[in-house]
Amino acid sequence: MNPAPARLRSLLFAPASKPDVLRKMPRAEPDGVALDLEDAVPADGKTDARGHSRAVGAELAAAHPDLAVYVRVNPVATDWFAADIAEGVAPEIAGIIVPKLESTEQLDTATAALERAGLGHLHVLAGLESAMGVERAQELLQPPVAVAYFGAEDFIADMGGVRTADGTEVLYARSRVALAARLAGVLAVDQVVTRLDAEDHFLADAALGRAMGYRGKLCIHPAQVVLANRAFSSSPEELDRARRLLAAYEEAVARGEAAIAFEGQMVDEPLARHARAVLAAAGPS
Repeated sequence: MNPAPARLRSLLFAPASKPDVLRKMPRAEPDGVALDLEDAVPADGKTDARGHSRAVGAELAAAHPDLAVYVRVNPVATDWFAADIAEGVAPEIAGIIVPKLESTEQLDTATAALERAGLGHLHVLAGLESAMGVERAQELLQPPVAVAYFGAEDFIADMGGVRTADGTEVLYARSRVALAARLAGVLAVDQVVTRLDAEDHFLADAALGRAMGYRGKLCIHPAQVVLANRAFSSSPEELDRARRLLAAYEEAVARGEAAIAFEGQMVDEPLARHARAVLAAAGPS
């Protein structure tokens, strides 16, 4: 099975019905792209969109080997799902996105469909975006799922709730998906920000997602990609502090001390472990 991307700070979506738009997606420099056969494509356009997603998906994977290319198929329970797998997915891509995943039976159906199509090497990016999907998050995040996202808009619609600016209404579900992903060893990507006119709002929402343990953001406009990449990357100041903290802590451990005071903060092994994770995520210095 294809592994999950090393990082997925930004996952940019575009309608698979618009091949010219799909080919331009790498210009925004996202870590991943999603060629969308689901919400972005009307029912009467899905047949043509499958041809575009298969052809352009192969093109993007070949031209941009460091880009994680996905096709978002329609939910397993729809009449479009089987044809999406059989006709819309190129074997060269990283994986498929299965939206509104709600049961292990649906996951088994998706796995079997991939195998029949000769696509068993692709991993699944699971969309957890309904009450049932969030409730069953931990049991759903199993192979071939290697990545998951939380979909706030569909979740709150399923709940019959109301989206608010501060997002309190989805805090529990958002946290639950992040926790389930951590326990399963699955990379988690955070919810969409639908406002396209408020950079500060996007950055604040992304900062909260990162603090909760998410590793990246769903993006619905190219302008959001640079913001997501920034929000889910450690700043030079963060990296410098992590290096200095680790150096001071490791010196203390060598002296037989288990905790130190560092720049006004008590540091022990959990904080040192976090510093190591910050440095590891940044890659070689």
